Amino acid sequence: VLLDRLRDAVGRLNPSIPADTREEAIRRVLASETPSLVEENRRLHQYLVEGVPVEFYDNGNMRGDRVRLIDFGGLGGFDQNDWLAVNQFTVIEQGHNRRPDVVLFVNGLPLGVLELKNPGDENATLSGAFNQLQTYKAQIPSLFRTNVVLVTSDGIKARAGSLTADEERFMPWRTIKNENDKPLLEWQLETMVRGFFDRELLLDYIRFFILFETDGEQIIKKI
Repeated sequence: VLLDRLRDAVGRLNPSIPADTREEAIRRVLASETPSLVEENRRLHQYLVEGVPVEFYDNGNMRGDRVRLIDFGGLGGFDQNDWLAVNQFTVIEQGHNRRPDVVLFVNGLPLGVLELKNPGDENATLSGAFNQLQTYKAQIPSLFRTNVVLVTSDGIKARAGSLTADEERFMPWRTIKNENDKPLLEWQLETMVRGFFDRELLLDYIRFFILFETDGEQIIKKI
C-alpha cells in the first residue's frame, strides 16, 4: 500500500469525518484480520465498495458513517481518485524480493497486477505468466489483499482472471468501448489495457461485477 497516497485520498473523499476516525479506518485496511488471503480479499473488497464502517462523536452524539476508499461518484466525468500504474514495482516480504511487471494502484491500494512476458522470447507463454502470478501470491501475498484483477500476457495475447481462478478461467477482453469495435487483427494486450482498464469501466467493474461464493470451506471469487 502506498500509504501517503491512501491517506491523501481518504482525506479528500471524507472531509466531514474527523481525521482520527479516518486514521482508524486506514489502520483497519492495513491490519490483517485473518491469515487467509482470500478471506482478507473478500473483507477488503467490501470496504472498497461500501466504505469502512466507523463511529465517532459529533456534537456530543455518537454517529455512524463510512469512510470511502474509492470515489465511485465521478463515473462519466471527473473523479477524485488517484491513479497510478507502476512498472517493475518491488515488493519484499518474508525474505522474498519480487518485481511484478505492472501494478495498478487506485488511491494507493494495489488493485491490479499484470504479468507480461516478452513476445521475443520463445519460452514466453500465458502459462508462464500465470505460474509467475501464483508464485507471487504465495511469496508476497500482501500485494494481493485488495486485488480486483490479475492479467497474464505473452506480449500479444492477454487474459484476465480473479484471485482464485485457475488458468482455464482466465479470459480475453474483447472490446474497447462496445461490441462493434472488436479489432479485426486483435492485439489482445492493447485491447485489455484500453478496454478493461478504462477508468470508468474499471470502477463499474469493481462496484458491480465481483462476487464471492462459498463452496464448502473454499471461497471462490467470480468476476
